[in-house]
Amino acid sequence: MNKNQYLENIIMGLGTLRGHKIRSLLTILGVIIGVMTVIVIASILTGMRQNIVNLVEEFGTDNIYAFHLTTGPSFGHRDRREWNRKPLRVEDAMAIKAGTDAVREVTWEGFAFGRAPTLKYAAESYKQGRVRGVSPAYAEVTNMVLSEGRFFGETEDTRRAQVCVLGVSVVEALFPNTDTIVGRSIQIDGNSFSVVGVLEKRKSSFMGENEEDNMVLIPYRTFRKLNPKSDWLFILIRANEGQLGRALDNIEAILRRQRNVRFDKENDFDLTTADKMVEQFDSITASIGIIAIAISGVGLLVGGIGVMNIMLVSVTERTREIGIRKAVGARRQDITFQFLFEAMTLTTVGGVIGIVLAALASYIIMFLVPALPAQVPLWAVIAGFTVSLFVGLVFGVWPAVKASRLDPIECLHYE
Repeated sequence: MNKNQYLENIIMGLGTLRGHKIRSLLTILGVIIGVMTVIVIASILTGMRQNIVNLVEEFGTDNIYAFHLTTGPSFGHRDRREWNRKPLRVEDAMAIKAGTDAVREVTWEGFAFGRAPTLKYAAESYKQGRVRGVSPAYAEVTNMVLSEGRFFGETEDTRRAQVCVLGVSVVEALFPNTDTIVGRSIQIDGNSFSVVGVLEKRKSSFMGENEEDNMVLIPYRTFRKLNPKSDWLFILIRANEGQLGRALDNIEAILRRQRNVRFDKENDFDLTTADKMVEQFDSITASIGIIAIAISGVGLLVGGIGVMNIMLVSVTERTREIGIRKAVGARRQDITFQFLFEAMTLTTVGGVIGIVLAALASYIIMFLVPALPAQVPLWAVIAGFTVSLFVGLVFGVWPAVKASRLDPIECLHYE
């Protein structure tokens, strides 16, 4: 077939669409739903992944996070033996800093389980604040920027000073009509703390908010004085640029030695990097993607069966036309390609409609729920278009072959 014949078959397929608008729309509805489902879900997951990547990059791509329990998707659903692990200690963090030259800085973060403390200032109160005890190097390791004031220093940590640095959500709740925050005192469960700094809101966020926005950071030793039984500790390590792999190996060896882990035993701690965090998110979204493909697959199957059915009806309705075409010299392959292209045109139009509706849905989601990112990925658009074309090819073969095999004499006598 030459280009003109291909174009003629496509035009004939579009003509069939125009001639039976409602029937054609109902026929390709499954294709539209299938393509739209995949692209909308892919858009949301792609946007969320990009937000996570941006957030991780803002915190630092050279960071390593150590904890005595496994972090990631399994958090909260872990082997019972993990709960018997000893928490990490400040001594472990100091050993890491002294034990390898692949590390630039080390900090740590202590936290307590249970209810959130009540924060008060004058008549205002806030119950969603998250109090964390951190070392003075915490701001450097996590790339924190302060919009006002300063971070507390080593002397304040040593003296167990009752000073704090507040996240933006805490400030908005406690100081709604106050310009200057630094120097004022807030109550944390009845204990008075002087505000020495205010964190600047990060550019990147996940679902519109960072955990950092609700943070109340106090010196670690002060935290332990107020929470002597809260010994759980995160250790955050900033590796030297380009030495993340070596730092990871060295830290693992140091922690195994610190925690007396035998050579034939597995680690009783977890080390996570920015790349691993993204991989963990990808493992979660892979499951969601499989579900999305299954849902869209049902829609595409229904759409394909509908296209095959309507094409069989079309073959019956145009039996005399087939006979006339064969009588004037049309070959079997010409008839085959004619009906095959009509089927592919039907499903491709359905795919294009699905792509357009998915793009509109993604923009509507971003408009109505700004915290839920949705970016239409090019690969999903290409995949949607290709799959819709393929559905027409697969489900259009039988009607096309059936049309090509009709006897021209019987076709001309068909009423």
